[in-house]
Amino acid sequence: MKKRAVVVFNLGGPDAPQSVQPFLFNLFNDPAIIALPNPLRWLVAKLIAKRRAPVARKIYAHMGGKSPLLELTREQAAALQSVLNDEDKNVQNLVFIAMRYWRPFSDETAREVKKFDPDEIVLLPLYPQFSTTTSGSSIRDWKKSAARIGLNAPTHAICCYPVDPGFIEAVGARIEDVLNRVRKASSGMKIRILFSAHGLPKKIIDGGDPYQWQVERTVKACLDVLNARGLDDFDHAICYQSRVGPMQWIGPSIEDEISRAAADGVAIVVTPIAFVSEHSETRVELDIEYRDFAERLGVLSYSRVDTVGTHPAFISGLRHLVFQGARCTQEICSGSCEESQYCPHSAIRCALSKS
Repeated sequence: MKKRAVVVFNLGGPDAPQSVQPFLFNLFNDPAIIALPNPLRWLVAKLIAKRRAPVARKIYAHMGGKSPLLELTREQAAALQSVLNDEDKNVQNLVFIAMRYWRPFSDETAREVKKFDPDEIVLLPLYPQFSTTTSGSSIRDWKKSAARIGLNAPTHAICCYPVDPGFIEAVGARIEDVLNRVRKASSGMKIRILFSAHGLPKKIIDGGDPYQWQVERTVKACLDVLNARGLDDFDHAICYQSRVGPMQWIGPSIEDEISRAAADGVAIVVTPIAFVSEHSETRVELDIEYRDFAERLGVLSYSRVDTVGTHPAFISGLRHLVFQGARCTQEICSGSCEESQYCPHSAIRCALSKS
């Protein structure tokens, strides 16, 4: 029987309070995050990690002192493995997890994949929208790890899937559930959906990273699905969260959009559009910090949509992406448009622009 290894990528998160500072160091020591030569980047990463660790520990304290991301990613991996093996009886699919900034790292996962001895490998980032700072960094890291141990099975990577029907269907279903609850609780109140994504420094986008463009495509696809279901009694805005440091970031910020909603007297339904799993940016930033901010401003109603998690439509979409990746004739494939470049050609840092 043919054997296929599927490696799902995610950011990772500290598994204990003492892991917070080294996790932060790994994050800021990534050249995709801080583009400085070593040893300068190493020194800057050490400084930032030490300075931010106390604040970050307080954030993770809200979640029991650790990130829930690995546990939730394991649930997604198990669900994906189940549907893959249910549909394709001629292939043994085994789904592995590789985190970028905390365990299990790519080196550890690559060794496990080599023990499995697959006939082919499909790399599947759990980031629907491509960025050099997320999927790009994870794919590069995996290539280095695989090369170090001589893992040379044919490998194809899905770079992105911002409008994948399964992903969009799952987001739409999550939004519909919350919209229905808000309508019942606040009859006649105007509603605004805030589609929130993790922010990036503007210079990264200006350098040709397609992330913001893909986020906008995701939002448009979600609106099309909602409108097709007869849900159009709301307006919307795209915003960005998690800004750090003094540099200019893409906007508008979620703080600005919450302030505008307060001034307009509308109910807010916050939808995380670039996260597929719950973690600190959803359970602490969105559920606690921004909710408190909204209440202080007098926002009439603040609700938050769950991430897609193991929603059946999302897992089904991932299954389709794996099969697509296995059929792909290129090293990196777009889940949005088969083997052609999905992003505009101005996005010179698109994964397919150099493949």
